[in-house]
Amino acid sequence: MAAVPRVLNVNVGVLGHIDSGKTALARALSTTGSTAAFDRAPQSRARGITLDLGFSCFRTALPPQLGPGPGELQFTLVDCPGHASLIRTIIGGAQIIDLMMLVIDVTKGMQTQSAECLVIGQIACQKMVVVLNKIDLLPEGKRQSAIEKMTKKMQKTLENTKFCGCPIVAVAAKPGGPEAPESENPLGVSELIEVLKSQAYLPSRDPSGNFLMAVDHCFSIKGQGTVMTGTILSGSVSLGDNVEIPALKVTKKVKSMQMFHTPVTYAMQGDRVGICVTQFDPKLLERGLICTPESLHTVHAAIISLKKIQYFRGALQTKAKFHITVGHETVMGRVMFFSPAPADFSEEIQENVFDFEKDYLYQEEYLSKDSKSSEENKENDQSEVQLPRQQWALLEFEKPVTCPKLCLVIGSKLDTDIHANTCRLAFHGVLLQGMEDKNYVETFLPKLKVYKLKHKEGQVERVMDDYSVIGRSLFKKETNIQIFVGLKIKLSTGEDGIIDGGFGQSGKFKIRIPDGLKPETKMLLTAASKKKSKAGKGDANKEDESSKNDSAQPVTITLLFKRYVFDTQKKMIQS
Repeated sequence: MAAVPRVLNVNVGVLGHIDSGKTALARALSTTGSTAAFDRAPQSRARGITLDLGFSCFRTALPPQLGPGPGELQFTLVDCPGHASLIRTIIGGAQIIDLMMLVIDVTKGMQTQSAECLVIGQIACQKMVVVLNKIDLLPEGKRQSAIEKMTKKMQKTLENTKFCGCPIVAVAAKPGGPEAPESENPLGVSELIEVLKSQAYLPSRDPSGNFLMAVDHCFSIKGQGTVMTGTILSGSVSLGDNVEIPALKVTKKVKSMQMFHTPVTYAMQGDRVGICVTQFDPKLLERGLICTPESLHTVHAAIISLKKIQYFRGALQTKAKFHITVGHETVMGRVMFFSPAPADFSEEIQENVFDFEKDYLYQEEYLSKDSKSSEENKENDQSEVQLPRQQWALLEFEKPVTCPKLCLVIGSKLDTDIHANTCRLAFHGVLLQGMEDKNYVETFLPKLKVYKLKHKEGQVERVMDDYSVIGRSLFKKETNIQIFVGLKIKLSTGEDGIIDGGFGQSGKFKIRIPDGLKPETKMLLTAASKKKSKAGKGDANKEDESSKNDSAQPVTITLLFKRYVFDTQKKMIQS
């Protein structure tokens, strides 16, 4: 029996601005269309735009770099929608893309959504080919120089990305545009296929672990069952396995499977497959995830590690709301940023784990070169702003989301006007810890040791004796000073003290100085209070005035403490 030629599947994302000709390019490249290919959906045809991830594939001989022996290389093209509001879908498809084609209309160059596609590519994939499409629209005499000019421009754009130096190929996928007769042959497409072959690599595929598949189409076949088509994100599946559809809370048995119209008994990570199970209403599952029973979790909040996307203009502020895309869902979520304690800023951080034993510092915003706190440091003449190696965020979702562990998370501002020339993707990260308990605020958050540094300042009012002074202006009149008793303070003259209790009714307090006041401090304070009493024999208002105009430097009191954000008892902690 002849050996079945092995087929290596590589998923190629076709991304680009709306109307850059992605679908025409996929059509020109493909020989085999799968169920979802080429805008089959009637509403797509009617509107003339791709509403969904389209899939199609073509095969070529295995290029030499992928090993000896017979075999074929199958390129599965994932035609991602370019229309701005469909960004959620693109992010959903990004997790399965090995290689990306960024399609650019050669007459227009980079546009807003092309830049967003580039950002998604940097997050989700290793290799890219730029396709300059619609070269048939350039007058023949000037065509070559126009292509060279745009190629140079694109090389410059990609200089500071991980795709620096990637191949750039010029094509006309559908010469003459959509209305032209089919007899018009595409230009440059066979060259593009050669470039794709040269860029193909053996993607790391792992059949172990839980099965997880992103379903993008669902339909029923009379007398057979319901078919779900999609791409396997992790693990593998065999005939007879049970798979869970978490959205419907049901488990079904796999009756049969096909890969591009060929029956198979097994499929693994990276494969594009149709799985037939016992009948259910396909309308209930337009798209979503199916998995090994009970392997996905539904979370109400999560801790993520994250990085800001450099093209996003504006600060990332704590308490702000973003559109959060996790797994295949996009929901609104509120963020709270935090970083390692300053002493640990430069410490190596273990990837994909979160350490609940450590202390973390609360941040009003994500720290980056252009953030507010960095600006302040610059002004204080710390020319080199130290940024932590890693930062995290607590995400609180407006409604629970179902997702695998360690999945990609993208935060964006999708309500930004799509015509505004600005990147709407704000940050990306990895979900490290999900909170499945609805009451996570009580049960889970107290374990998260994020603190705020509190800094209070007051002044010494007068000396009582060698070992105690009276302070003012540190607390309000109504503050319960009792809770501050025992906390350490420091005087601007260098002595350490301890808050001993309130003094009178106006928020003044007594400080004990265990090692006693220095003689010069005592002299300073005595001189100041003599001046005061001279100035204002018993007239309190005058006394205040005189202390304001007092030339002697007042002795200040500094109180520093930490308070953990999620500590229900609001304890004040000093190291």
